[in-house]
Amino acid sequence: MNWRQRLGAFIGGFDAGQHHRRLRGFRATRAHVNALIAGSGPDITARARWLVRNNGYAVNAVESWAANTVGDGIKPISKIGDVARKEEVQRLWLAWTDEADAEGLTDFYGLQRRAAREVFMAGEVFFRIRTRRAGDGLTVPLQLQMLPAEMLPLEQAGTAANGNVIRQGIEFDRIGRRVAYHFFRRHPGDSTDPGLAGEVVRVPASEVIHVIDPVEGGQLRGVSKLAPAIVKLFLLDQYDDAELDRKKVAAMYAMFVTSPAPENPLAPAEDEDAPAGVEISPGQIVRLDPGEDVTVGQPADSGATYEPFQYRTLLQISAALGIPYPYLANDMVKGNFSNSRLALIEFRRRVSAWQHSVMVWQLCRPV
Repeated sequence: MNWRQRLGAFIGGFDAGQHHRRLRGFRATRAHVNALIAGSGPDITARARWLVRNNGYAVNAVESWAANTVGDGIKPISKIGDVARKEEVQRLWLAWTDEADAEGLTDFYGLQRRAAREVFMAGEVFFRIRTRRAGDGLTVPLQLQMLPAEMLPLEQAGTAANGNVIRQGIEFDRIGRRVAYHFFRRHPGDSTDPGLAGEVVRVPASEVIHVIDPVEGGQLRGVSKLAPAIVKLFLLDQYDDAELDRKKVAAMYAMFVTSPAPENPLAPAEDEDAPAGVEISPGQIVRLDPGEDVTVGQPADSGATYEPFQYRTLLQISAALGIPYPYLANDMVKGNFSNSRLALIEFRRRVSAWQHSVMVWQLCRPV
């Protein structure tokens, strides 16, 4: 403890800045978010994607976020005064939106939805602007290629041949402007794509759209929105699996037969091929040998605390994700009109802010 800390402890002040017994185990890092992302970003993204593939609450949160932030698309409105020119531009725009996806899987509005899902899962997504030849048969010779966050290596750092600095795969000029991105040619985790692993290509920043929702100043790369809830989602999933398995095993035991102790407990059974248990059927009358007794299995209930515990845990997960509890759990029983309305209004404010500052500003306007 240096002299400033000793002085602060002596004169009091902010409890949050003290180092007394209650906060002795609270050791917050002073590292910048970029250093934290460099160390933990790949693991966070991998765990977030795993949860979305395997956890019902996680996938529901992602789909709810995409449906509310994008829906069927954020669409522009032309302000051109000339009616004929306006109709021509509108015709070209509608034709281009159908051809916008370089993979041919969806249209421009579908790309918006996929972008919203990727930003929620990985914290960021990239679009490469691909200009096409006139002979490619497109109405407008321009397409967008979606690149997931893993395509830009976090560990890529150093100095480029032109003297620019490369940080986390992004090349900056001498005044801090982004001038290029150094992408992998192939996804590092896709073993089905043949080719040279680790090969990197430099793409000018003018051809790249980086969609990201930074939470700290100077942040270069994104962090999954699932990050604050990953631990609780995983542990709650394990708890539910253990509870379900316990109930399943307990329900398998229909009854227990108690027999008197044999004279020789080590003696083998008379009939080695006899079944280990007694099969029962509805209305069956079972005759027991003298001294035998039957006890019906009574599996223990989950207890009165199971549902309240789940509810409180899901509320914490809901707050961490910024998704209202009914949307996260598809549980409309606990809500009434008033509190559901309040939650919906707050959620819509968050969605509107994100639409303007991220989706519209970073993707729609450049396009």
